[in-house]
Amino acid sequence: MSKVAADTRVRRLTNYLLLGALWLAAPARTALPEPISEDLSVPGLDPGIELHLRHRAPPPQIALAPERVVLFVHGATFPASSAFDTALPGGSWMAYIAARGYDVYALDVRGYGGSTRLPAMSQPPGANPPFARTAEAVRDISAAVEHILKTRGVRRLMLIGWSWGTTTTATYAAEHPDKVSRLVLFAPVWLGVQPPKFQGAYRTSTYESARAFALAGLPKDRIDDISPKPLFDAWWKATLATDPEGARQSPPAVRAPNGVLQDFAELWAAGKPTYDPARIRASTLLIVGEWDVITPPIMAQTLYGRLTQAAERRLVLLSEGTHFLAVEKHRFRLMREVQNFLDES
Repeated sequence: MSKVAADTRVRRLTNYLLLGALWLAAPARTALPEPISEDLSVPGLDPGIELHLRHRAPPPQIALAPERVVLFVHGATFPASSAFDTALPGGSWMAYIAARGYDVYALDVRGYGGSTRLPAMSQPPGANPPFARTAEAVRDISAAVEHILKTRGVRRLMLIGWSWGTTTTATYAAEHPDKVSRLVLFAPVWLGVQPPKFQGAYRTSTYESARAFALAGLPKDRIDDISPKPLFDAWWKATLATDPEGARQSPPAVRAPNGVLQDFAELWAAGKPTYDPARIRASTLLIVGEWDVITPPIMAQTLYGRLTQAAERRLVLLSEGTHFLAVEKHRFRLMREVQNFLDES
C-alpha cells in the first residue's frame, strides 16, 4: 500500500472516530428536554389580590421526589419570572433546578410582574403612599406556600430569596419554621443597608438605571467580560415584558412599589430588622458575590453569626460576582452552589 493510500485510510478512520464520539456525546447534551412551564394565578390572603406564580416542573421521564419543592421570591425592583426564568444562554435558573427533579415555583409579590397592580400604580407616584411592605409581601408568600403545599401534597418546601427577597423569605421562615425545610439567601440584606431617596407609591427603572444598578461594584475593565451587554439585554427585554403599562412610557420603564424602601428607611436603617434570625430553624445557605456593593459580604457574615438555631448554616463567597450575579457570566457558579445545597436534603 502506498504512503498516500495509508494516510488516506488513517484520516478516514480518524474522522469516523470523531463522528462516533460526537454521536455518543449528543444524547448527553440533549437527554433532558425542556421542563414543563406554566403561569398560575393564586388568590392572595387580602381582598382583591391575585398573585402570579411561574411554575416549572420536571419533564415526564424524570422522577419527582415529594420533598423537592422550591419557591423563588424576587428582590425590591424586578419580578420573579424574569429574575429566575429568563431563557439566558444555558437555560434559566428555574429550568436548571426543574431538570434535576424539582417542582419549582417563582412568586411575584403584589405590585410586581403578573400579580395585582394596585390602582395607585396608574396614577402619579406622589399621589399615594408606599405599599407592598415586608409584612404584605410575607402574606403573599404565605398564600403561595399554602397553595403549593396543598397542590403538591407535602408539608414543607424550600425557599430561595434574592436581595429584599432574603428578608421576606427569612421572615416567613422565622414565623413558619414547620413549613420550610431549606432556606437560600442570595445577596442577603442585613443592618447597614442604605436606601435611595424615594417618594410616593412606586418608582420606575429605565434601561439606563437598571444597567447602572447591575454594574455597581464591577471593575470597569471587566464590564464586558462579566456582564456582557447581550446577556443583560436579554434579561431586560424579558423584564420589561412583565410590565406592559410601564413599557408604553417614554422611556420604557419597569415600575416597582416603594413599600420596601419605606421599610429600609424606617426599620432597617434604624437598626430594626423585620425578623429575628435566631427564630429560623431551617438549614440555611447564605451566598454572595465578592463584588456586591449593594449587600456587601459583611452583611452575610454578620447575619451568619445570628442564625444560632438553624439546623445547619453555610456561608459561600463567590469570586467575580456582584449583586446581579444571577444575570452575569458566572451565574452557573451560583446555580451549582445552590443546587448542591438543595440536593443534600
